[in-house]
Amino acid sequence: MNFDALLQAQWSDYSERHQDRINLLIHIAAVPLFWLGTINAVSALLFSGLFAALGGVLLMALALFAQGLGHDREAIQPEPFSNAWDFVQRIVAEQFITFPRFVISGQWWKNLQTAT
Repeated sequence: MNFDALLQAQWSDYSERHQDRINLLIHIAAVPLFWLGTINAVSALLFSGLFAALGGVLLMALALFAQGLGHDREAIQPEPFSNAWDFVQRIVAEQFITFPRFVISGQWWKNLQTAT
């Protein structure tokens, strides 16, 4: 599946897979933490070295762990990852494109208002 098809597939049922109030609140906090961790890790790798990047990597891992706990609360679970490349593509898509789109479209707020 190419990245465009992945984005379309992810978006097609994203709202249905994000209905739980706690999960929605976790995501609204954890996704920006993932962004900060990514910025920290990349900038540290470029300017400070591998050791300095560990803080960013840990922040990214913490954000993903929190989101995983949130996803566990959902009635419709995410599809399992098929391999490491699938994991990377889906995480990048959700963190940087699909979730921001979900928020900007107003669907996050709508789901929060009707959340279980």
